[in-house]
Amino acid sequence: MHSRACLVFVAAVALAADKKPPAGQAENERVALSATLYAGKEAVRQALGADLPGDFILVGLRVTPRAGQSLEVHRDDFLLRSDKDGQKCQPFAPTQIAGPAALVISQGGGRGGMMSEEGGPVWGGIGGGRPRRMGGEGASVGNVDAGSAQAAFSSDPKRQEDPVLAALRQKALPEKSASEPSSGLLYFLLDGKHKPKDLELRYDGPAGKLSLRFR
Repeated sequence: MHSRACLVFVAAVALAADKKPPAGQAENERVALSATLYAGKEAVRQALGADLPGDFILVGLRVTPRAGQSLEVHRDDFLLRSDKDGQKCQPFAPTQIAGPAALVISQGGGRGGMMSEEGGPVWGGIGGGRPRRMGGEGASVGNVDAGSAQAAFSSDPKRQEDPVLAALRQKALPEKSASEPSSGLLYFLLDGKHKPKDLELRYDGPAGKLSLRFR
């Protein structure tokens, strides 16, 4: 009986290990996109090789220009949106997560900014400073309710470089112009848990507009 239970456990572990992360594809006459979703602490750790604070969602993306045409690729061409509550976010740069001007993820206290699909507020500056969108002036993310994780930028020139920064830089989707396929990770921050079927990756760049879902 004990041996049978062990075999069942081993089989369950093997099945979990073989389970592929959600993925999606979209294309037009100028570009083909292939994306893999890594949501949850364990999935993020496996994709990046390191832990990240807060509710980061990683998207592994392969961008393939069509017909040998050169294509400019930038992080801000992409946006992740959730049907669950309308949150949306553009990707963060590695230095915004683990650099001298990195995010500070904390718990509790009030309703943070983070722009919603319905045009909600943008997160205010620390100590009443100038409001700004997360991920740079062009980015926006979803709502943060009381008691949930909040994010702000902390600019400390004396802060030592986080060892995670090297991994973030190494695996990030390269921003460049190329006619060959390029691959890398995009780093998004959405508050709370979101099912893969509720997430939509949008592209709005030089090759037009595309939308893909994760299955």
